[in-house]
Amino acid sequence: MKIRIEWSYKIPKGCETIFVSEEMPAETALLIVEDLEKTGRSKALHFVDQFDSKWSIKEMKAYIKEIETEPHNVIAYFDGGYDRDTKEAGLGCSIYYDQNGKTYRRRVNQKLDKLSSNNESEYAALYFTLQELEQLEVHHLAVRFIGDSRIVINGMKQEWAISEDSLTSWIARIEEKQTVLGIQAEYELVPRKANSEADKLATQALKGISIGAVSEINH
Repeated sequence: MKIRIEWSYKIPKGCETIFVSEEMPAETALLIVEDLEKTGRSKALHFVDQFDSKWSIKEMKAYIKEIETEPHNVIAYFDGGYDRDTKEAGLGCSIYYDQNGKTYRRRVNQKLDKLSSNNESEYAALYFTLQELEQLEVHHLAVRFIGDSRIVINGMKQEWAISEDSLTSWIARIEEKQTVLGIQAEYELVPRKANSEADKLATQALKGISIGAVSEINH
């Protein structure tokens, strides 16, 4: 969850003003607030989430403690590949997340048939990623979805109007799944080179190479 800090600051002579931080991970924000409290001059400290809901320090500590044993700080890369001759699609996703003080990467792919276009395979890859998040029991969290498909990223951000029935049906399924999981989706468009991991997984799926692995990431 990305949040910002809001607090009042008062100097000895009595002048006071309000400060608002940039958005940051909840864990980082809590560390900063605990340090601000030590100055003795910061008053009315609280956190504000993406829905403009206010959290007290006590509430934020309880939230962080609750999610520590669950996957959080989730970033999901996704990509879809398509073979026009066979009408088969390769779906790939690489999911990074923190859990129990460690960082993990989950890499998985899938082959899917009876799709009509490369664009449809891209949307199918996003839905496949949500299914994998469900398997990880990711819920009621903000998740960054990163892909190189403009029609998917801009379509999900509602910056492009999507009218093809084959695509709008996938959008409906994606939004329904996000609602069920309570996922607050953030979408980011990147160049294909920056999405090479998910692209490779999708290509391997098309070749019949099945991948499903979780590994710890050492910082």
